Amino acid sequence: MLIPSIDIMGGRAVQLVGGERFELDCGDPLELADRFSVLGELAVVDLDAATGAGSNLELVAAIASRYPCRVGGGVRDEATMRRLLDSGARAVMVGTRATPDFLSAFPKERLVASLDFKRGVVMSEGWRTSTGRTVADTAAELAPYVGGFLVTSIDIEGSLSGVDLDAARALAESIRAPGFDGALTFAGGIRSAAEVAALDAIGVDAQVGMALYKGALDPADALAACLSSDRPDGLWPTVVCDESGVALGLAYSDAESLKAAIAERAGVYRSRRRGLWRKGESSGDRQELLRVDADCDRDALRFTVRQSGAGFCHRGTRTCFGAVGAAGFGGDERGFALLTRTMEKRLAEVASGEAPAGSYTARLFAEPGLLDAKIAEEAAELCEAAGPERSAEEAADLVYFASVKLAREGAGLADVERVLDRRAMRVTRRPGNAKAPYLEKGNEPWKTGIH
Repeated sequence: MLIPSIDIMGGRAVQLVGGERFELDCGDPLELADRFSVLGELAVVDLDAATGAGSNLELVAAIASRYPCRVGGGVRDEATMRRLLDSGARAVMVGTRATPDFLSAFPKERLVASLDFKRGVVMSEGWRTSTGRTVADTAAELAPYVGGFLVTSIDIEGSLSGVDLDAARALAESIRAPGFDGALTFAGGIRSAAEVAALDAIGVDAQVGMALYKGALDPADALAACLSSDRPDGLWPTVVCDESGVALGLAYSDAESLKAAIAERAGVYRSRRRGLWRKGESSGDRQELLRVDADCDRDALRFTVRQSGAGFCHRGTRTCFGAVGAAGFGGDERGFALLTRTMEKRLAEVASGEAPAGSYTARLFAEPGLLDAKIAEEAAELCEAAGPERSAEEAADLVYFASVKLAREGAGLADVERVLDRRAMRVTRRPGNAKAPYLEKGNEPWKTGIH
């Protein structure tokens, strides 16, 4: 599939030809990351660090903390590697320091070895120093230590000259020959949706920069070119999910609707009755498109959306799987999703002065001191709880009050999930000791009121 590349110099996204000649200033890397994130994983490269001319480490880490990324460029020491892995980067691309000794200290599944070659020879030190080794030989040595390879043809990088697909196929086969079954990504010269699809057909992702920035390649066309359908009408079944992965319903897409959805960052589908269908255009229940994923067989899509209004279903429910019986009794939300929606509704009611009489949630929104006290109280009661049922009840109380706090501050449980996911990516372990007032004997917070 397509992996958009964001190459950074001096805090700006740029494009070079052959790794040397400046061609384009592409703008703010964070804005580009937000735009391209709808396509899935991004590649973010610190060119300054790669060439020893400076560092954009904190900017790269900031992008990795917000968007699904593989990152790299000048990763030659343990501190930089840990900073990037801890930031939430899906993987770190390593070139010059891609040695068994260095790589073996980190999780294999989160490492990509960058094999940048010129006239068949792998280069290092920002593409300036020859290693004297071929791509196949280097890959064979590093395969036990990485989850994937990025293979870049320096000779045609940024040239829009096109890909020699026969050569690409032979190169992929040579890397896999020793038994390597990890991810392969190729870069250099890619200029068309057909080339992205041809690489995808041999199990290779296409990392693309210049063609995207010059408008030669539309990302929606690249995605569509990789897809197929066994339906008579040629449509792609599209599972629509919310931010928590809950399925809202089933729709259908085609090349036209997919292009509109990505361009507008909205829920746009192909209705079998109405043609091009923009969800919420008449009902107001619109969708913000967050991400598009293709399934493993490339014959179905998943749209991850932020749903507004009553929900996805034409019957006025959040999902198409929620109504029970002809009368529609029962609910289609539960747990954290229901709690999140309740908080959003109550906050809007408080803002408009229409909160229900006696609403405790509305009172908490209006009395921050009371909310702070309840959070401290429930945290203390959870600490004292014993047994699975009591612990679950007290934890539920704490989550409820915490969700009110989140809503007041403009966040939600989905944001908490993202933080947890990012923290799960950390490789640096902290001792996690409690703060001094909570450790002092006889100074337990639920007895002293410290919180």
